[in-house]
Amino acid sequence: MSSQIPRPLVDSDSQPFWEGLNRHELMIQRCDECNQSIFYPRLLCPHCFSDKVVWIQATGRGHIYSYTVVHRAFGPFSNQVPYVVAIVELEEGVRMMTRIVGDRQAIKIGVPVEVIYEKVDDELLLPYFTLR
Repeated sequence: MSSQIPRPLVDSDSQPFWEGLNRHELMIQRCDECNQSIFYPRLLCPHCFSDKVVWIQATGRGHIYSYTVVHRAFGPFSNQVPYVVAIVELEEGVRMMTRIVGDRQAIKIGVPVEVIYEKVDDELLLPYFTLR
């Protein structure tokens, strides 16, 4: 991958997520008040509005909820086509946008996946998923 891709904004809300990736851990939040899992990182639970949110390590397993195959891209992603962008629903119940790597012919909605950690450069790992 090119190091010219747009960089994520690491702020105080998301820093534990990015630090977890560097340890090869997929971190999400859970509300201690209503016990719901939360992704993307935020200060308040979107389910009950409690501020009692904690970071937990997700299993890294889930299934493909939706996907598309990108055949045309521009800028820094143009040399990466074709690639699969998907919404993965984790076992914990949250959904995240990601890439699926591996055999594109086997990708279908509902197929089980697990996280892998894709090194973009010396400073950035991203959570991609592969078929189980």
